[in-house]
Amino acid sequence: FPNQYTEQEAKKLGVVGWVKNTSQGTVTGQVQGPEEKVNEMKSWLSRVGSPSSRIDKTNFSNEKEISKLDFSDFNTRY
Repeated sequence: FPNQYTEQEAKKLGVVGWVKNTSQGTVTGQVQGPEEKVNEMKSWLSRVGSPSSRIDKTNFSNEKEISKLDFSDFNTRY
């Protein structure tokens, strides 16, 4: 299951949030954590991804500083 690799990477980096496959064959999600860790996760999502994925483009939006994390873990939503 492809998202397990995203979960593993997020947990390794120490970021929280979620990831979900869409019916259009894309992936959506939210990542929260220290800026440098979020940037590392964005880089991984843009360049590496899961072994079975093909990354055509990435789009990161709604980036903002937050005072506290909204999530305590990183998981897959269905």
